[in-house]
Amino acid sequence: MPQLDRVLTRLESGAASQIVLEADSPIQCRTPAGLQPLTAQALTRQQVLAIAAEVAPQEDKVVVATGTNIRFLYEWNDQQWLVAQDNEAPMIRLLVRKWVVKASDTEDVDVFPDAKVHPRRRATDRAYGPFENEAAAREAMERLLRSQVERGAADLHLRVGEPPLLRQGGDIIRIDDETPLDDSTLKGMLWGIMPDRNKSEFEQLWDTDFAYEIADVSRYRVNVLKDRGGVAAVIRTIANHTVTVEEMGVSAEVQHLCSLTKGLVLVTGPTGSGKSTTLCALVDLVNRSRSDHIITIEDPIEFVHKSKKCLITQRQVGLHTQSFKSALRAALREDPDIILVGELRDLETIAIAMETAETGHLVFGTLHTSTAAGTINRIIDQFPADRQDQIRVMLSESLKGVISQTLCKKIGGGRVAAREILLVNKAVSSLIREGKTVQINNIIQTQKKLGMETLNDALMTLVKNKTIEPVEAYMKCAEKKDMSMKMNALGYDISSVSSEE
Repeated sequence: MPQLDRVLTRLESGAASQIVLEADSPIQCRTPAGLQPLTAQALTRQQVLAIAAEVAPQEDKVVVATGTNIRFLYEWNDQQWLVAQDNEAPMIRLLVRKWVVKASDTEDVDVFPDAKVHPRRRATDRAYGPFENEAAAREAMERLLRSQVERGAADLHLRVGEPPLLRQGGDIIRIDDETPLDDSTLKGMLWGIMPDRNKSEFEQLWDTDFAYEIADVSRYRVNVLKDRGGVAAVIRTIANHTVTVEEMGVSAEVQHLCSLTKGLVLVTGPTGSGKSTTLCALVDLVNRSRSDHIITIEDPIEFVHKSKKCLITQRQVGLHTQSFKSALRAALREDPDIILVGELRDLETIAIAMETAETGHLVFGTLHTSTAAGTINRIIDQFPADRQDQIRVMLSESLKGVISQTLCKKIGGGRVAAREILLVNKAVSSLIREGKTVQINNIIQTQKKLGMETLNDALMTLVKNKTIEPVEAYMKCAEKKDMSMKMNALGYDISSVSSEE
């Protein structure tokens, strides 16, 4: 029995005129003597919303999950009861009373005297702010998304009080002909493209991620959050076609990693460094050159791969599986040859990935680290001290390569990736096993003929080829002192930034 039914008898009998459901208060009823508690325990905000969601019509459950502008009719004992939100209450507050239709029938509500609710609009419409319905809100959002692609922007930033902003060529720029967004408008636009599951997740966690696609335009990765101004979002453009290693300029030595039958290959770098795009190119190469089963586990799915020579299974965390670790465990029973893990988020996921790589599978994954040596240290440091020796041995045997990359602004516009490449051989394995990761950089520098390259050398090559400015290379390098010496030796002036270090 819905919890609300237990107290509606008070209204049906005429003992009370309203039921009041308010956060931080017990369930109360309004009588001639004032508010009277019906329960001893105070409700939380989530409990208030849960009581409403339990009885809300299907089309109104989305609005209930938002916790704003709630208004719907509930049928009980052959009568209708109006559940409506007092929008001026400091905490969430729902008022319930018997529905009365006025004789004129022009107004479809008997408005609560203390609930400031517009009489004519349905609550489901109000979820989309000033827009008439979901379709209108989605159309307004898609107009910005199309403009984002037309301008070649990587990201679209939406904030209350600001016009839409774009990250174009590495810089944040305002769209001059757009007006500042208010909270209602922005929330309506985002709700127009957001799946129901993510609306509920956002209401509970105040953050959510999902993918969106406009046919024949692009796919997008959407992050919705709250900041001090209200709701906000960052939307990244994802190519609506899979990129290739040839387009990405991936070296032959890195491409060779795609022919391995087992092992762990990591693509690392800070947020926004193009890790997903590089992984997409590597998976596409496997898809074109091998006849295997590829499983990808992502959050959300970004690049959509069509099976070519390979069979491809793509699973999204939160939609097709509960977590990375549960999907990775399950993958071992799904006859995989290659597994892509979108993010190695925690100790357990990392441990399962290494075990999987050791037992005859090729595993691709990502980490938010900036150098190859830093990647190895990050993995080992995830584990308790008494397990780290064992993990070093496991990692020395399973790790086959690390590609650490960063994006740099190109001269003339656009961006290009600079990649540090570590290919694990016997010498590197020994250093990992013995805990001497500080010496890995020396191995990379002395093994260039094998295809290895430090991030500083990759940046210097881009400078020499006049692809990026010397200052940009210095700002993105890992070893500032080494880069400064190389720049000075070649006569490049970086005094404007190096003096700050």
